[in-house]
Amino acid sequence: MAESSEGLGTVPEHERILQEIESTDTACVGPTLRSVYDDQPNAHKKFMEKLDACIRNHDKEIEKMCNFHHQGFVDAITELLKVRTDAEKLKVQVTDTNRRFQDAGKEVIVHTEDIIRCRIQQRNITTVVEKLQLCLPVLEMYSKLKEQMSAKRYYSALKTMEQLENVYFPWVSQYRFCQLMIENLPKLREDIKEISMSDLKDFLESIRKHSDKIGETAMKQAQHQKTFSVSLQKQNKMKFGKNMYINHDRIPEERNETVLKHSLEEEDENEEEVLTVQDLVDFSPVYRCLHIYSVLGDEETFENYYRKQRKKQARLVLQPQSNMHETVDGYRRYFTQIVGFFVVEDHILHVTQGLVTRAYTDELWNMALSKIIAVLRAHSSYCTDPDLVLELKNLIVIFADTLQGYGFPVNRLFDLLFEIRDQYNETLLKKWAGVFRDIFEEDNYSPIPIVNEEEYKIVISKFPFQDPDLEKQSFPKKFPMSQSVPHIYIQVKEFIYASLKFSESLHRSSTEIDDMLRKSTNLLLTRTLSSCLLNLIRKPHIGLTELVQIIINTTHLEQACKYLEDFITNITNISQETVHTTRLYGLSTFKDARHAAEGEIYTKLNQKIDEFVQLADYDWTMSEPDGRASGYLMDLINFLRSIFQVFTHLPGKVAQTACMSACQHLSTSLMQMLLDSELKQISMGAVQQFNLDVIQCELFASSEPVPGFQGDTLQLAFIDLRQLLDLFMVWDWSTYLADYGQPASKYLRVNPNTALTLLEN
Repeated sequence: MAESSEGLGTVPEHERILQEIESTDTACVGPTLRSVYDDQPNAHKKFMEKLDACIRNHDKEIEKMCNFHHQGFVDAITELLKVRTDAEKLKVQVTDTNRRFQDAGKEVIVHTEDIIRCRIQQRNITTVVEKLQLCLPVLEMYSKLKEQMSAKRYYSALKTMEQLENVYFPWVSQYRFCQLMIENLPKLREDIKEISMSDLKDFLESIRKHSDKIGETAMKQAQHQKTFSVSLQKQNKMKFGKNMYINHDRIPEERNETVLKHSLEEEDENEEEVLTVQDLVDFSPVYRCLHIYSVLGDEETFENYYRKQRKKQARLVLQPQSNMHETVDGYRRYFTQIVGFFVVEDHILHVTQGLVTRAYTDELWNMALSKIIAVLRAHSSYCTDPDLVLELKNLIVIFADTLQGYGFPVNRLFDLLFEIRDQYNETLLKKWAGVFRDIFEEDNYSPIPIVNEEEYKIVISKFPFQDPDLEKQSFPKKFPMSQSVPHIYIQVKEFIYASLKFSESLHRSSTEIDDMLRKSTNLLLTRTLSSCLLNLIRKPHIGLTELVQIIINTTHLEQACKYLEDFITNITNISQETVHTTRLYGLSTFKDARHAAEGEIYTKLNQKIDEFVQLADYDWTMSEPDGRASGYLMDLINFLRSIFQVFTHLPGKVAQTACMSACQHLSTSLMQMLLDSELKQISMGAVQQFNLDVIQCELFASSEPVPGFQGDTLQLAFIDLRQLLDLFMVWDWSTYLADYGQPASKYLRVNPNTALTLLEN
């Protein structure tokens, strides 16, 4: 093959192919064999021949090599046969050794298996310990969760659940007990939600029941603070030398300090007894419930539920009892419930975040305020007792101050108080109308008699009367007014005090208070007192003497109005010279009453004259007169003289007007009597008797029953009668007819129709 490889370049193609086959890997023979068949036809036969020749050459070489090594092989076989015997001996020895070794290793195997089993157990125990150490924190936390649920520590339980889910359960999620725990947690959460919601419902019910006490406590605190502040202000005023008037008397400074000190001590004691809202209500349920729902991610549901329930409670609280207006306790209960409700809401607002917002409380308060105002406006309209209205006002002020202290706007409540103030003034006016009526009923309508200096001072202390002439007179003496005047003056001042009570604590300036006092006093004078005076004047049992005294009384009351204005000024410290200061209308009030009394005097005087005239009993057919005036007329003149004597205390014009009115009415009545249509015949004797009566009337007129008339002014009231009687008694018809229509006619006041009527009789 070495020789053939050396001559590779000169061998034929088939030899090259055979060389490639021999030298190439069997897997790559394919392409070489394909080249045999790709050559000329029958080329493979030649190749086969070459292949056979190559095989024979190789067989010869193998045979040579075998012949060369045959002796060595025979020697090896011989040696192997010799070793065979030794091998059998060795086998026997090995078998025996193996048997003895097996027998000896059986015990070792047993111990080894024990050791292996122990090692497996040890490994298992180690694994179990490791797994238990992994599971124990989970079980401990779950046990802690159960304990927290049992102890009702639900917020802590939810936190524990979060730790289990986020930290512990991922360690042991492959265990079945973990899956059971995971499945149980949602149920526990629902249980916590239900329990906390139940606690919240109990809390809502509790605060609904405790609203009265909470509101009462808050209002007491506000009232104590206000009283304390007012006491300090009064104390400061006294230090600066300012005076305080109570019942129009000055309180000594030392007594004031004692009173204020005692008041401050009482306030301190009361403040120690006042409880706070936290002392009255346990807010922990709402805190827990809020925290629980926050942890559960359902805070919005809780907020909506809480607000919905509280709005329902607000509507219940704002619904008053039907008889609330009957007692002050009804109003107090209504206010304390509302204050308690909003104090709780304010507390919730400040101690929680988001459960109650300022916008929510403002909306709730605006709704409540509208309802409160409507309720108070409706129920206060039924109040007829001014004391109850005043107590209601004080409650509203405390109510407003309390809620204002918690940040709620209360301006509309103070606006409502102005409406209630008008109603309060109306109730005061009705009450004082009764007071005035009682004073007028009890008055004797005669000047007040004074027997000594002490009684004089008592009257002066009640009524500002100044008369130097009266002071100079010796006792006993009389005030010109009757007992009702000082009583009315005192009651007007009491009315001003009562009106002032309502103006206190309204957060108004002194100017506004002054204006309110003056307006209410004007209403008292122009409406109530004026109406009472007019009703008194028109009463049938009030005679002329009483009417005269009423006129005198109104004159003194009119003069006292300036003292009432000074009284109001001392209270409010607002000067009367201020531009916007309202003036008292007492002058016009008493003037109107006086004019009404004067008119009633004229009317009653005329009625009295008519009563006397009705007593006249003339014999119109008498032939001769009696020679003296009629008895009825003389009684009438005596009555007029006595009445006009009383009129001396009246203003001059009033007495003169009354006298002139009486004479004119008497003249008219006599004229009507003379011209009566039922009178068929009048004798000359009757005319002469009638003339005697007219003469008496003229004498009465000329006697100046009331001073102040000029000349014969009063006698002119009878001029018509005089001229008519002269005409008939003298029978001077020629002169009457000749001078008729002339300004200087003797019978100028005789009407032709009157003369004709009398002539026909």
